[in-house]
Amino acid sequence: MGAGSLGCFIGGSLQAAGVPVHFIGRPRVLSALRATGLTLTDLDGRRVHLAPQQLSLADAPSRSDARPSPALVLLCVKSGSTREVAASLDAVLEPRTLLLSLQNGVSNASVAQQAAPSMRALAGVVSFNVAEQGPGHFHRGTSGQLAAARHGALEAWLPWFERAHLPLALHTDMQSVQWAKLLLNLNNAVNALSGLPLREQLLERGYRRVLAGLQAEALAVLDAADIVPAKLTPVPAHWLPTVLRLPTPLFKRVAARMLRVDASARSSMADDLRRDRPTEIDALCGEVVRLATRVGSEAPANARIAALVRTWPQRRQPYGPLELLRALGL
Repeated sequence: MGAGSLGCFIGGSLQAAGVPVHFIGRPRVLSALRATGLTLTDLDGRRVHLAPQQLSLADAPSRSDARPSPALVLLCVKSGSTREVAASLDAVLEPRTLLLSLQNGVSNASVAQQAAPSMRALAGVVSFNVAEQGPGHFHRGTSGQLAAARHGALEAWLPWFERAHLPLALHTDMQSVQWAKLLLNLNNAVNALSGLPLREQLLERGYRRVLAGLQAEALAVLDAADIVPAKLTPVPAHWLPTVLRLPTPLFKRVAARMLRVDASARSSMADDLRRDRPTEIDALCGEVVRLATRVGSEAPANARIAALVRTWPQRRQPYGPLELLRALGL
């Protein structure tokens, strides 16, 4: 549900592994899939192609005798659409259908559960980047795996995700995993405003200092909320700002894994700004600001970069690193 870059890559990988998949998405993406089929590539050189006639495509969820209710729904829509989309699924799918949120942020699973009370909504995390390379072509440009809340109904799916080259790790404490991923996703706004590919942006120390400031502020808020983020990178979450602030030659050696990124990879938020689509800034930096308010604190840098993203249509010019540092008060 939400056959965009991520939905097409994960759904296509599962179908190539032998799972029947139904793709529900926007007309722009579906038109390309009907014309060219679905092509998946990754930074390891893997390539998969599904012809148009192999794809089951629709622009809205529906029920029919010919199409039974799915055993698993992968929710891949943008965060702002979660409530509306979950309610539409609840209206047509069998009660207790498993709904796995593979979305950014920390609140989508609970929002989906409220909007779709008859379904079983679980939190998930995607720790790799997928970008659209052309019509019907989606490319995974970074390494990483999938994570989800531990649930007995997901156990049977683990071999299928493994066959799809998408290993799925199950966790009892998904809040810590989600916040650890959100810390990394704070770079989405920096990347989008820089106008650069991810790797090039990360090699510019000024932009890394911006990200370090956003993360340090978020980590202070998490400390105040007694939330300990999981370790998703070779270094603990609280060390990330220090590593990001290192001189570039040293950063390249210490963070070699972080820099294992295709030259063309970019954040989904960069694509959203380029196409004048709503962004997920409220589910990322906005989540930090809301948590800060709940614990009686502030997160001014995260609030300021969220404002810059929202006002991008009035500017449409990339921010240099020093300009961005000044704008955020870092």
